[in-house]
Amino acid sequence: MSAAMPPVQRAPVNGIEMAYYEAGPRDGVPIVLCHGFPELAFSWRHQIKALADAGHWVIAPDQRGYGLTPGPAAVTDYDMAHLTGDLVGLLDHLGVEKAIFVGHDWGGIVVWQLPLTHPDRVAGVIGLNTPYMPRSPADPIAIMRNRFGPDMYIVWFQTPGDADATLAADVGRTLRFFMRKPRAVVAALEPPPGGSTFAFKELLAGWDGAYDADAFLTADELAVFVDSFKRTGFTGGINWYRNFTRNWARSEGLPLRIDGLPCLMITAERDAVLTPAMAEHMPALIDDLEMHMVAGSGHWTQQEKPDEVNRVILDWLTRRFPN
Repeated sequence: MSAAMPPVQRAPVNGIEMAYYEAGPRDGVPIVLCHGFPELAFSWRHQIKALADAGHWVIAPDQRGYGLTPGPAAVTDYDMAHLTGDLVGLLDHLGVEKAIFVGHDWGGIVVWQLPLTHPDRVAGVIGLNTPYMPRSPADPIAIMRNRFGPDMYIVWFQTPGDADATLAADVGRTLRFFMRKPRAVVAALEPPPGGSTFAFKELLAGWDGAYDADAFLTADELAVFVDSFKRTGFTGGINWYRNFTRNWARSEGLPLRIDGLPCLMITAERDAVLTPAMAEHMPALIDDLEMHMVAGSGHWTQQEKPDEVNRVILDWLTRRFPN
């Protein structure tokens, strides 16, 4: 990890000590890279180097409950107010007025909320795989349970302790299961007759463990994730999911549109969880939006296709935020 990342730094932020990695010159608009589950700031190693080499100021935190950033015990301390507040607090620590926020997976959900909750701190948003999703008409957990079944992984995550113990029982196996190329993931997500879609508990238990042909990480890269989650467990990240209903209830009254803000949406052709079709509604809700699809990529786009992701982001930055 030390060869791929800048030195770790720490900031007292929003009641926690947040670990973050910083690279590039401190001029121009800073770019904050926000990871998803089960990931780390390390997931952005390819983007940190490319953006910094292009003269941008890049900041990648281990977010609340991940990596070197400890998380509180209370589930409610992982709601959207805390997650967005952490990023605003990091800007305050760095003396930054506004930043461009880039989010993948769960990080994408968070960064799309920032223009709604902290619009004065956002210069632009880049969503990677995760589209902007306006507030649902009902509790999203109830919707997912009805649509995908009781064993769908986000519904399963709501049960205290169950997913935490299952995923932590063999951390290496868990991360090899999740972090695979799209061919393997798409095949694994076919629900059994009468069963739940995205039933990761059952899929993990029945997985034969075959990985080498489906890997996109080197052994050393995989070891960074495995060592980190062996130390922390998965509860911090799972607690983000346990706030879906709370976040939905507390978001009533927020704007539904994002206007007057440069936005970029990057989808992945073969992401089985966050499909490109899920972003098709976005032009009707965001008035300054560019969209690009990365061909052949699965869910872990910034690591599967780093050169393409870097090219698209740098092209957009050059046009919309020239140094």
